[in-house]
Amino acid sequence: MKREVAKVKVENSLSYAVRLSVQKLGGWKKFTKEGEKVLLKPNFNTDDSYPGSTDIDFLREVITQTLTTNPKEIVIGESSTIFKAANTEDFLREKGVYDLEKLDERVRVVNFDKGKWIKKQIPGGRYLKHASVPEILEEVDKIIFLPCLKTHCLAQYTGALKLSVGMMKPGERIKLHAAHIQEKIAELNILFKPVLSIMDARVCFIDKGPMSGPRRNPGAVLASRDRTKLDTEGVKTIQKYKGNSLTGIIPEELPQIKHALKVL
Repeated sequence: MKREVAKVKVENSLSYAVRLSVQKLGGWKKFTKEGEKVLLKPNFNTDDSYPGSTDIDFLREVITQTLTTNPKEIVIGESSTIFKAANTEDFLREKGVYDLEKLDERVRVVNFDKGKWIKKQIPGGRYLKHASVPEILEEVDKIIFLPCLKTHCLAQYTGALKLSVGMMKPGERIKLHAAHIQEKIAELNILFKPVLSIMDARVCFIDKGPMSGPRRNPGAVLASRDRTKLDTEGVKTIQKYKGNSLTGIIPEELPQIKHALKVL
């Protein structure tokens, strides 16, 4: 039986854990096909150390395994925070993301901030009526989310659903954070349909976040077709640790998850 959320302990090999997590869901060829253009969305909101941002070895492994399906192109796309002095280009270069283009001629890093944005209406949006998204999304065949696992000082939690904020035009994110941030996160996700989400849960923040906080070591990779179910499991994972800021919350009642269950 195919599991809704696959969980694999990383004992020796990160490569094996990533591969097995996807295999439990049917294998890589269930998600990407030969000749397709695939967008990988990591978390380089900042250049903070993992899990404040995506671990480069994890991203490299996902790229390597995606290449086994013989895609036309793999795009690594990101737009970083507007709340730090540096910018997306600085973060991507600092973290060595552009070096990943050396893996294969089909791998390309795209700074969303340098491209065009398209304003989209959000069907049924109550808290968020519209959002501008990167034009390159019109060109890709598949999207794969690659979230970290951590708490968030404003949104309580950040995982797969919150990852979509990096595909929203930077200037619009100020209002997103002003009120009902969790419900807006859920509605923003209406615009994106990732075929797969793989969460690097080897290390997590259990309080504060998203850039820094007390760390714990779940030592796992989680994967799912359903980003909401993945985040539900992510919250449960954090809640296992004493002193976490999500204590006493039913995961399905966390506002971003609760609203996502209604609108996605």
